Amino acid sequence: MAERSTAAVDVADNSGDKPLTAKADQSTADGVAQNRERDTKSEEAQGSGGAENPEKASPPELHSGHKLARRYRLEECVTRLDGFSSWRAVDEKLRRAVGVHLLPADHARARSVLAAARSSALLGDPRFVQVLDAVEENDLVYVVHEWLPDATELTALLASGPLEVHDAYQMVTQVSQAMAAAHREGLSHLRLTPGAVLRTSSGQWRIRGLAVNAALRGIESDAPQRTDTEAIGALLYAALTQRWPYEEDAYGLSGLPKDVGLIAPDQVRAGVHRGLSELAMRALANDGATASRQEPPCTTPEELVKAISEMPRIRPPEPAFTAPPEYQRTSYQQGAYARQTPHPGVTQPVPTPPPPLQSRTGKALKWAVSALLIAALGLGSWQLADALMDRSKSSGDTNQTHTTDGNDKGTDKTKPTKPLAVQGAKEYVAKGNAQHPGDVGKTYDGDSSTYWRTASFLDGPELAPYKPGVGIVYDLGSAKQVSAAAIGLHYVGDHTTVELYATDSLTPSSLGSMKKIGTTTTTGTNASVKVTKPVKSRYVLVWLTALPRAAGDQYSDAGFKQAITDVKFTG
Repeated sequence: MAERSTAAVDVADNSGDKPLTAKADQSTADGVAQNRERDTKSEEAQGSGGAENPEKASPPELHSGHKLARRYRLEECVTRLDGFSSWRAVDEKLRRAVGVHLLPADHARARSVLAAARSSALLGDPRFVQVLDAVEENDLVYVVHEWLPDATELTALLASGPLEVHDAYQMVTQVSQAMAAAHREGLSHLRLTPGAVLRTSSGQWRIRGLAVNAALRGIESDAPQRTDTEAIGALLYAALTQRWPYEEDAYGLSGLPKDVGLIAPDQVRAGVHRGLSELAMRALANDGATASRQEPPCTTPEELVKAISEMPRIRPPEPAFTAPPEYQRTSYQQGAYARQTPHPGVTQPVPTPPPPLQSRTGKALKWAVSALLIAALGLGSWQLADALMDRSKSSGDTNQTHTTDGNDKGTDKTKPTKPLAVQGAKEYVAKGNAQHPGDVGKTYDGDSSTYWRTASFLDGPELAPYKPGVGIVYDLGSAKQVSAAAIGLHYVGDHTTVELYATDSLTPSSLGSMKKIGTTTTTGTNASVKVTKPVKSRYVLVWLTALPRAAGDQYSDAGFKQAITDVKFTG
């Protein structure tokens, strides 16, 4: 598919190496730390989480304008600490902004950073800010990241208050699913802080610094899944309460009162969603604390994903209706066009209407208009009466014909249509992977709340050339005359294209072996396809070739996607 969007570099904020418990620097939405130059001694005092001594290798002395590999031009130093530095740069080959981590090749953690970056790049999951390059060259090791100019850190979002319930639900759902996928590939984050979670302008949540963030600081964990799960719980806690679930203040958030322990989010702030509050408590492990209702704790991202799927789905709030502004006539409509604005306090004379026509010419004009109106009315009445008489005569002739010849069919009438029952269905795959073949039955079960859904595609609305389309073949039981199809859709937007094909099998060999009988395009939730020429067929393929863009949900990420709720055929 298409090249991924540019993304913000994962800024190396120095929030301490104990996961989630130390203080953090404030960061702007694009990842630029406000405190760019750090005191190396203070970093050493906080610890580096590993046995290496980063003082053995000093940060590379680079400057704005320096080029790496004759391609990446350094623009602005974002962070310089602990023997490495982070920069905003420009990829002059592809003309896009990127982010770069730099450290000396003889740095104690240079090899582990390279290994972490290359492993993260192999994952290729769009929910993570992608590693674009990882190179050792000229006594330097550098890691190139995406840069997301339209993304906002969770830190910045929480500066104005806690998230809305639906936003918090989407955040924990998408982050948990992404981390579960990463752990299935043997990758962990270990530095999952509010500064590492970004929300794009489309509402999708993305994670930066997978594996690399921890490698830069030498952070390791004996229980990486437990560490990342606790971090997700802390993110959800902060999103619900605007408080950090530990005693120390961090990431611009106030910590909990000392010597009180972990308090459930719905006890910290009124109006917090009860289900999300309990979910945060199940993910957090603070001195052995468990959920308030004694559900088992979640110790892995996979368990967290399962717990979220068991919750009732939280839907977005209904958009508030705003009354349109009261209509006001403009000066042009009031007849004051090109007039000077009257001075305040000066009474304007009310314009008087023109006098009626009183002259001989005016009287003659009145009589002429009246005569024309009378003539027009008379002519119209005569034509109407003539038409009614013709219709009555025609009706009489028709009745006489039917009386004398009982086999005469008379005038042509449109035959009434009747619904065609669906006896079975099967997903048709023309190229690539299947979508959700186990859900095809939900498209003709009579329940509009269930549906068969496609995957979420990065490019659209047209699926070609990545895929010729996706769809389902329906079995009508026997060869029947098909005249139309009504398809219920789940997502709205620009645009969905539906095509109908008549085929000879529930598992046709190719699109070329089928006959196209109709097509339509819609931006709503209903698509009506009329068959151009009625055809008899037992099997009919409903084929989607263009999908609208939709936001992420509990089933899939944001992208171009569609779902079919109902399919009805008539013949």
